[in-house]
Amino acid sequence: MAQSKNTTNFEGLLFQFMDSPDPMLSMLEWLCSRMMEAEVSSKIGADKHEQSQERTSHRCGFRPRRLDTRVGTMYLMVPKVRSGGYIPFFVTERKRSEAALIQVIQEAYVQGVSTRKIEKLAKSLGIEGISRSQVSEMTQGLNEQAEEFRNRPLTSNAYPVLWVDALYEKVRYAGRVVSMAILLVCGVSEEGKREVLAIEPMLEESRESYKQLFEKLKERGLTKPSLIVSDAHKGLVAAIGECFPGASWQRCKVHFMRNVLVHVPHKEKERFAGLLKGIWMTADPATAKQRARDLADQYREKCPKAVETLEEGLEDALTFLAFPKLDARKVSSNNMLERLNKEILRRTRVVGIFPNPDSYLRLVTVYLMEYSEDWSVTRGYLSEDSLKSLDKQAA
Repeated sequence: MAQSKNTTNFEGLLFQFMDSPDPMLSMLEWLCSRMMEAEVSSKIGADKHEQSQERTSHRCGFRPRRLDTRVGTMYLMVPKVRSGGYIPFFVTERKRSEAALIQVIQEAYVQGVSTRKIEKLAKSLGIEGISRSQVSEMTQGLNEQAEEFRNRPLTSNAYPVLWVDALYEKVRYAGRVVSMAILLVCGVSEEGKREVLAIEPMLEESRESYKQLFEKLKERGLTKPSLIVSDAHKGLVAAIGECFPGASWQRCKVHFMRNVLVHVPHKEKERFAGLLKGIWMTADPATAKQRARDLADQYREKCPKAVETLEEGLEDALTFLAFPKLDARKVSSNNMLERLNKEILRRTRVVGIFPNPDSYLRLVTVYLMEYSEDWSVTRGYLSEDSLKSLDKQAA
């Protein structure tokens, strides 16, 4: 191929670019056109209209090609080649950048950025060819990762302690907006490490839905836990008794105290709450029960419903005292899951109403995957020695 003579008048071109509405975009379009011509000449072994024995093919016109860049959107005329075809190298590189863009959008979605905001972000980078529907399609790539995590075989031989709770969000379902639950189960392995064990969508909390959740966990390898911490939802408590006979149930003390205090008049609430908290400020079951009796005697006439609620649920709210080796702060309440739920709600707030159940489940699952990964490299949540004491008690 003969060496072509460079006769470009750069000064004239510069003035031409400056006269255009977008000088930078005009310069980029010119540069891309010149690069395509040079690349095609190299590919076919000859310049345009050149007679050459090295020629392997011929040009055959052009095809329009839209290209979004950070400078703006260009419309290029890409040379066509009769045999072998031709794709500009910067378009091939573009495919890689589009793959990277998908990853960015996925991460943005997981961070709680709405699809509308992601579209605006793309436009601010000069990428006009991305719509909300395309963003949503890209996020579908997270589905496989989420499903694999939710259905993975459990890695530990046993999870001695479980925490169970539910998270609710507004979701469009069957042509209407409903409040949908995602049931969460976290556990501590025998090594003391926390894991997210189950993330299951349900339209309601019921005995059957929790039974399905626990049976699926058993199929994935869960053996009988020693202690399960949750609130006092009747369906949940019934499912625990059916699926894990012999396991101890700890009623979340925080939820329990709220249940009691709702029946206390405002003027009495501060003092009553102080005495109520004192019940759990001891590691001795007898002392805790005595404090509860003293509180009940003081307020039986003033707050009969509060006292009745306290006496009915006290035993279940003190179950953790039967496991003195365990960290009482961590196994007496569902605070660990409550904190997780707050973080999830902070991220889902930007979405408002989820377009479908899959989008809700995907976002929650991927976020919890990150938490589970972090937990795997941090120090244990409960000590191994304290968990071994559960085996000795069971024996």
